[in-house]
Amino acid sequence: MHALILVDLQNDFVEGGALAVPGGGEVIAVANDLVPKFDLVVATQDWHPANHGSFASQHDGVEVGDVFNLNELQQVAWPDHCVQGTSGAELVSKLMMPGIDHVVQKGTDAGIDSYSGFFDNGHRKETGLRELLESQDVSEVSIMGLATDYCVKFTALDSVQLGIETNLILAGCRGVNLLQGDVDRAIQELRHRGVKLV
Repeated sequence: MHALILVDLQNDFVEGGALAVPGGGEVIAVANDLVPKFDLVVATQDWHPANHGSFASQHDGVEVGDVFNLNELQQVAWPDHCVQGTSGAELVSKLMMPGIDHVVQKGTDAGIDSYSGFFDNGHRKETGLRELLESQDVSEVSIMGLATDYCVKFTALDSVQLGIETNLILAGCRGVNLLQGDVDRAIQELRHRGVKLV
């Protein structure tokens, strides 16, 4: 089976959100166009506790955009975003919700971030996405969403690493570009690692 994975299409990542990705809202129409064409559609959802360690607000002297050490892993400091139970964490309302078969939540452990839809950033725990795809005999996935240089990139890298044929739908992705060129570097890395760009 070929599944569509929609990465973090949440209010906080589109215009007006706490961590808005430039042009993030533009991908919702792409998602809605694609959803009916797939037998299985899975959405990932950043779902952070209010005291999540990736939030700059949780650390004295740490500013948004700083890179610091969080439980032995390098961590970018983000503004508070996608806090469990808040409107910012909800999937964008314009998304074709009835077509989404499963929602996989990630980033639920305050001590470690989870960019990938499959694992936390230390590959210490799984989110349940691999198990879900295996249970549905998924051999190929197409991935789109927010943001190209973070959650989309790491979801696609893990997918390839797990032996799944992986496509990246470029028209359905937008990036943060914290450092100039981050998005281009992410796309090059994905291509190099065997992700097919479509």
